[in-house]
Amino acid sequence: MRFAPEAAWALSRAGGALIVDLRSSDERRRDGIVPGSLHVPRTVLEWRVDQGSGWSNPELDGRERRLILLCAHGYSSSLAAAVLVDLGHREAGDIEGGVVGWRDAGLPLSPAPEPLLGVLPGMAPPDGR
Repeated sequence: MRFAPEAAWALSRAGGALIVDLRSSDERRRDGIVPGSLHVPRTVLEWRVDQGSGWSNPELDGRERRLILLCAHGYSSSLAAAVLVDLGHREAGDIEGGVVGWRDAGLPLSPAPEPLLGVLPGMAPPDGR
């Protein structure tokens, strides 16, 4: 399931989806972040969504929750969303065009916060909350 940036933003703002930012901390610092998104680097995504892994993020609890993945250009997020669907997260999708498409649509981006010291990647709460 692919979402136009505007549709993803509307769902996120209405509480109907969580935008999960898969980009590296360097990319987030360079290009900014989607307000209210959850940073889960692509390298740890499966561990953070698997509630039985011992390394899950409670923000990602529940296979019924709609997760909309975001990467730089919309390619790696498509592949990651397909993996999540294969793992039973039927409501996983991604944003067409990634953060580039988001910016081109004129949607808000905020400066990236510094990573929290002592917090494993993908375990912090959503940005801006």
